[in-house]
Amino acid sequence: MGLYRAVIRYLPERAIWTMLQAMTFAALGWVLVVFLTEMAGNGIIPRSVPLIYWIVGGTLIISSRFAAKRFIWAPPEEQLKGGQILIYGAGEAGSQLAVALRSQGRSLIVGFIDDDKSLHGRDIAGQRVYAPAYLPELIANYGVQEVILSMPSITSEKRQQIVTNLTRHPIKIRTLPHIADLLAGKYLVNQIREIDIDELLGRSSVPAQAELLGEMIRDRAILVTGAGGSIGSELCRLIARWSPTVLVLFEQNEFALYNVHRELVDTLGIKAVPVLGSIGDAGALARAIAEQGIEVVFHAAAHKHVPLVEANALEGMRNNVFGSLAVTRTAFETGVRDFVLISSDKAVRPTNVMGATKRWAELIMRHYAQRAVEAGTGQKFSAVRFGNVLGSNGSVVPLFEEQIARGGPVTLTHPAMTRYFMSIHEAAELIVQAGALAEGGDIFLLEMGAPVKISDLARNMIQLAGQTVRDAANPGGSIEIVTVGSRPGEKMFEELFYDAASARTTRHPKIMTAIGRGEVRELPAALAKLEQSIAAQDEAAAREQLFALIADSAPKPVEPAPVG
Repeated sequence: MGLYRAVIRYLPERAIWTMLQAMTFAALGWVLVVFLTEMAGNGIIPRSVPLIYWIVGGTLIISSRFAAKRFIWAPPEEQLKGGQILIYGAGEAGSQLAVALRSQGRSLIVGFIDDDKSLHGRDIAGQRVYAPAYLPELIANYGVQEVILSMPSITSEKRQQIVTNLTRHPIKIRTLPHIADLLAGKYLVNQIREIDIDELLGRSSVPAQAELLGEMIRDRAILVTGAGGSIGSELCRLIARWSPTVLVLFEQNEFALYNVHRELVDTLGIKAVPVLGSIGDAGALARAIAEQGIEVVFHAAAHKHVPLVEANALEGMRNNVFGSLAVTRTAFETGVRDFVLISSDKAVRPTNVMGATKRWAELIMRHYAQRAVEAGTGQKFSAVRFGNVLGSNGSVVPLFEEQIARGGPVTLTHPAMTRYFMSIHEAAELIVQAGALAEGGDIFLLEMGAPVKISDLARNMIQLAGQTVRDAANPGGSIEIVTVGSRPGEKMFEELFYDAASARTTRHPKIMTAIGRGEVRELPAALAKLEQSIAAQDEAAAREQLFALIADSAPKPVEPAPVG
């Protein structure tokens, strides 16, 4: 039966049935001996012996093995890492996780929490199941420091609700990966990951439409500028999964280009061509497009960090405006069929140089979209505008994580400041789908729900890390939130539209397009003047010209149609 081949340290509870089966077979052997003895007329063995043997033998065999597992191989409590934990979800994944954690000696498990009332008060995998309402008592009585979500197949909306409720308590929250990742072999059932901050945004992610992704990518030659950046690299990963004929990675940072190229070739095995160069080098762009027969260009390269671009305004204008001009013009002149500019919500009524340069890039895109229409080339130029991307370079989330790891304080520019947020994977999907929806000169926007207060985001991140906020209401908290004042060019809130009433829907229920003025006729002359100011290192004149064109080109509100 294999009882002597099993490693006692990793003996599962289900081995009890194997031991009982083995003892049953042995007891049946005794019954056979008693029967044969009676048949021979030598009935000297009492009939109760097989039953007594089954009871005593089973007890000794089972108890000795599990006692050895518990007292000899189990680590002492002072060596356990991670403190007291609760597992949220008493299903199959939760019970497997409890067994795995106990066998590895990683934590002291207090029990399970589950929403299923029929399980409350019962024992699963040797642990009691509690209702969620008991969580404060469990924290107070057992010193629970962490809750692990073990519900890999629940919906994202349900997960957000649970995580939001848990963040009200001073505990760390982690989770099992999604069931799709478990089935794909990316994780094992005992591999726990940190909660993604986008699970606290209060909005479900926008589902991708496979036909739009396939229409834009499959069997096409694609070039991505800024391929080594956070958004560019995620865009490349998404593109690689949809079988392009070739993917050209255009990037000026050597190390970033090396990393993304190695990842795509080693992991996904696609044809990826690394091109080291600046977006201002029109010759390098034209060569890459011609040599690889590029049909689609995603322009993600830009300087995006607001304070840094504000402090280096001329470089920001040179890269974001004239770099975008070089990419857009080259795409037009080389006959690229689809061009998608990655823009920003900061391009709407901008108060900083970064936002203003992004608005110029949108105007440049519209200029060449109009030229394509006039020339009848059939080329489609479009832009995608969205809010802050969690985890991207320059995002506030990595800064908060670093400050929390140091023990604080967490710095805010203003407690009332709000921003739109989305996940980096969702942003990549939006970019690709918008390209498939383009008709020419479109600026696409995502319906992103309500903006998030940065102060609420900071509090949630502190609580997710198992810490508490130190403020007037809780002077004994572990991490303080400090307001340091707004930085140059920062707005209290961002907008996705110049005029929300002018937006119209598309084939995708969550993607809209902004209706605005077409070509800005004075753009070529304005570009020439701005170029002269940058060449002369005249920052004051360059700033004035930068914002003057934006004021003149702002879309006018759509007038309501006359009644009657």
